[in-house]
Amino acid sequence: MPGPDLPPAMEPMTVQALLARWPTGAHKSELIDGILYFTGTFDERDKACAERTYPGRRALINSAHNLEVHPTGEDAPISVLDRHR
Repeated sequence: MPGPDLPPAMEPMTVQALLARWPTGAHKSELIDGILYFTGTFDERDKACAERTYPGRRALINSAHNLEVHPTGEDAPISVLDRHR
C-alpha cells in the first residue's frame, strides 16, 4: 500500500500522510465526462474516503492507481482509461 495511514482523529496530521492520502495527495484533478479524476498514487483507503466524501457516488482506483469518482448508477463504473481507449 502506498503512503501511511491517516493519523487518528485526535492526533495532528503528518507531512507524510498529507502528501500521500487523498485529497491532498492528488497532483492534479480533472472533470472528464462528468467523472472526477484525481491523479496520484491511491489505494482502497483513498477510495473509501472518497465514497464517504461524495455520498451516493461510486469511486474506483484505475490501472494507473489514479482515483475516479463516478456519478450514481446501476452498473459497475468503467474507468475513464478503459472508456477512451
